[in-house]
Amino acid sequence: MDNKQMQNEAQTPGAVFFIFGATGDLARRKLFPAIYSLYREGKLADDFAVIGVARRPRSQEEFRDDLLESIREFCRYPAGNTEEWNAFAEHFEYKSLDINNVDGFRELREQTEQLEAKFNTPGNRLFYLALAPELFGNVSYSLRDGGMLESKGWNRLVIEKPFGYDLPSAEKLNEQIREVFKEEEIYRIDHYLGKEMVQNIEVIRFGNAFFEPLWNNKHIANVQITLGETVGVEERGGYYDHSGALRDMGQNHMLQMLTMIAMEPPSRLFPEDIRDEKVKVLRSLREFTSDEEVRNNVVRAQYTEGEYRGKQLPGYRQEDKVDPESNTETYFAARVFVDNFRWAGVPFYIRTGKRLPVKTTEIVVEFKSMPNNVYLGKKYKLEPNLLVIRVNPMEGIYIKINAKKPGSDSEIQPLAMDFCQSCMIGINSPEAYERLLHDAAEGDSTYFTRWDEVATAWSFVDRIAAAWGRNQGELHTYPAGTWGPEATAKLLEQDGFHWWPVNGQDEDSVVWHVNG
Repeated sequence: MDNKQMQNEAQTPGAVFFIFGATGDLARRKLFPAIYSLYREGKLADDFAVIGVARRPRSQEEFRDDLLESIREFCRYPAGNTEEWNAFAEHFEYKSLDINNVDGFRELREQTEQLEAKFNTPGNRLFYLALAPELFGNVSYSLRDGGMLESKGWNRLVIEKPFGYDLPSAEKLNEQIREVFKEEEIYRIDHYLGKEMVQNIEVIRFGNAFFEPLWNNKHIANVQITLGETVGVEERGGYYDHSGALRDMGQNHMLQMLTMIAMEPPSRLFPEDIRDEKVKVLRSLREFTSDEEVRNNVVRAQYTEGEYRGKQLPGYRQEDKVDPESNTETYFAARVFVDNFRWAGVPFYIRTGKRLPVKTTEIVVEFKSMPNNVYLGKKYKLEPNLLVIRVNPMEGIYIKINAKKPGSDSEIQPLAMDFCQSCMIGINSPEAYERLLHDAAEGDSTYFTRWDEVATAWSFVDRIAAAWGRNQGELHTYPAGTWGPEATAKLLEQDGFHWWPVNGQDEDSVVWHVNG
């Protein structure tokens, strides 16, 4: 099979992509660069078109200038020469639209049909809502009432997180969308599921004979999942102060990574079978039945003024559009258990926060220690074996084993076997949004979240949020640039464990904050 044939095998079916929120940050930083990368790699057939939709007035020329600026700044591929660029940009048009104006959607329908005739597109339409969640229902109604779903091809709706604020709001939102779209037409995006190393978890687990037999409570001591951000809330203060780390990161990214680690092997590698297994994990999470259980297993905290690499940083309450007396958490850590046969008794420790020392996403699987009796009376201690999956920013895995130090009689030292995927692929590693846009156009829902996943995750998180609402005083603080309050370290110390350094840090560099 030659390169052209291989490209055609991977090409999406012809479709019109609608980007609602086309003048926003997500479209500029992620969506337009993703579409261009797919185009450069031959994964978009020639019969595609993109219509950017937003309230802001824009001429076609201004919109295409914005598109070029987006590609130059954020795409992993440089914009082509003038002729190549013009051939790409010709597929893009803009529509200024009030989402509650049905007549505007009828105009959009006419514009769409003209583009479909121009590029001989077979009537497939993908609607990407890069909008606030409370607008999803209204857009769905207007798409229906404006005749946008009356095409001879398929219709698919891609929606961004957060999907609601809690379970009741998510249920209401889902009911609105389901009045227009079928469940199989709805693609709820969690961009962490598009990351290369998150998708690689399945292969690491199920494709290696020396992992899957050990992937249980007989051999694994604990699992640690860290998602650290060095940034503060920046311009998102208004949104974040009503959300917080638990809703912004915990309900989606953190629990999704946990399900990938803990799920059972699916009966078949089909989307619904894989998502079935993820839902089973969420349903097996041990629920917190009292405020005391939440207090003993979950830590919430907020960053205060601090210093990072010599730069003074404001506290959360000093950030723009944040309530000066806000009790919103910018950090949370939790000890959770998956109460099924495979994982009974194994703690999963998860933590995420803003203004931490390192931008990183890592999963550490700590295996149970070997008996030390052979080395009794000696000063050398066996370290536990680790499997570390590096998701972001560096992608790769490493395995930590014990070995004899060269030149010594019996001195033991830890040895890391490291595979750096980013070092091998570099900047041309596909971005998460590229994979997910491609999958949505292909109709592959494997790495999108199904409604029962969303609902079960909200049910778990809501119990924590409710306990926090009743106990507003239990908010730890940590200076910006540290790893959070010491209470987080104590979560593990109670079980005889400690947080393993992430992103190549030395253990001595892990700094905790002890509340005054």
